[in-house]
Amino acid sequence: MTGTMTKTDALALGRLDAHAQAALLRTGALSPAELVEAAILRIEALDPQLNAVSWRAFEMARGQAVGPLPARPLAGVPCLLKDSLDYPGMPSRGGSASRSLAPVQRAFPYVRRLEAEGLIPLGKSAMPEFGLLGVTEPVIAAPTRNPWSPAHSPGGSSGGAGAALAAGLVPLAHGSDGAGSIRIPASCCGLVGLKPGRGATVRVRARHVIEDLLVGDGLMARSVRDVAWGFAIAHPDRPPPVTGPDRRRLRIALVLPTLAGIPPHPDLVEAVEHTATLCRALGHSVVERDWPVDGPAVDAAERTLWCHIGADCVDAVRAAGADPDQVLEPWTNALGRFAEALPPAALERAYDQIGTLPRQLAAFYRDVDVLLTPTLAGPPPVLGFMAPDVPGELLMERMFGWLGYTPLQNVSGTPAITLPLHWNADGLPIGVMLAGDRGAEETLLRLAFELEAAQPWAGRWPPVSVAV
Repeated sequence: MTGTMTKTDALALGRLDAHAQAALLRTGALSPAELVEAAILRIEALDPQLNAVSWRAFEMARGQAVGPLPARPLAGVPCLLKDSLDYPGMPSRGGSASRSLAPVQRAFPYVRRLEAEGLIPLGKSAMPEFGLLGVTEPVIAAPTRNPWSPAHSPGGSSGGAGAALAAGLVPLAHGSDGAGSIRIPASCCGLVGLKPGRGATVRVRARHVIEDLLVGDGLMARSVRDVAWGFAIAHPDRPPPVTGPDRRRLRIALVLPTLAGIPPHPDLVEAVEHTATLCRALGHSVVERDWPVDGPAVDAAERTLWCHIGADCVDAVRAAGADPDQVLEPWTNALGRFAEALPPAALERAYDQIGTLPRQLAAFYRDVDVLLTPTLAGPPPVLGFMAPDVPGELLMERMFGWLGYTPLQNVSGTPAITLPLHWNADGLPIGVMLAGDRGAEETLLRLAFELEAAQPWAGRWPPVSVAV
């Protein structure tokens, strides 16, 4: 492609995944500068309807695109980084008014891996304050909207990443998952979202006694091959990326109720049962099972640890000499109050789950290869339903009731992937989740490749996107 990049050209390029965009660079059909310019045009054209990009670093990206790039498979491909990820030259606000707009200078090994692969960040994606909500409606900005329905949330906390990918602004976007924050927006936006297991990614952020246990990071995308590549390049051992399915037929356990024992929304039942039928047609064994763990105890553990993370945020603001009630959102302050009211035994019980779950799940996975569940307990919520100014007690029940499945992998440190295999009658994506034991990421990715081939979703685009 020569000459000036047009909006029409840019939108057409946005329909390609990262591997397809990189192939254009390798053949010389496009230069990295042209690929970056196309992504900038898409953001300028579509993001005013979505509010997915919280910080624009276009000039930095243009400079990287014309500089020397490493000889790596996806070098020159544009991406977005979550607003909480430290990247030199950009601020890390974490969706909070309490954080400065001054650019940070430090970078942890995860960012160095992205740099070594030659990915070009165009800026930061929107998120709720400190990633503490399952939707993306920070007080400091307009709410991020779901490209499938602007009245609905794209989920969170990696909601800006989810909306940007679903609309085709960029082919890759970083996400982090402490209670489902990769899988939630992937489910709400019709994407592939892998939460890697504990220890399967190089260090992403500064040490934190709770976040180091709960949070997994990775690149979200529309295609399985992009996500598989993102997992491989961030793994401490740098394994070769999974590139397709294998012939092994799997033993799949299906669980429908939430961890709290509550039936999910009918849309989720339909999605999971459809996926089970598809897996059986492909030759896999699918058997309905009960939870192999104490679901209410897992839910309680995640809530307890979440309150303590919120309290840490409140304490940090106080230590800096500011008034939390003035600079933090009501939800963050509510979590701080909830943590103060918790008895010491609550934290002990939470850490007991962290120690117990890996053994319980290892025993379960001796007879089962993959766990199939809904990703969430209901479809994407309307904007405002889980806004940070909803009374704290009500918001706690709304959010964790909706996150009826995802916390298990965070507390246990095991991996899970959500796939866009269903849309409801309102045209909203409904994700299904496949989970495995520690180290099962490649098994999950191989199965994801097979399901993607059996029921392709690449041609499905939302009303607000490059395809419209």
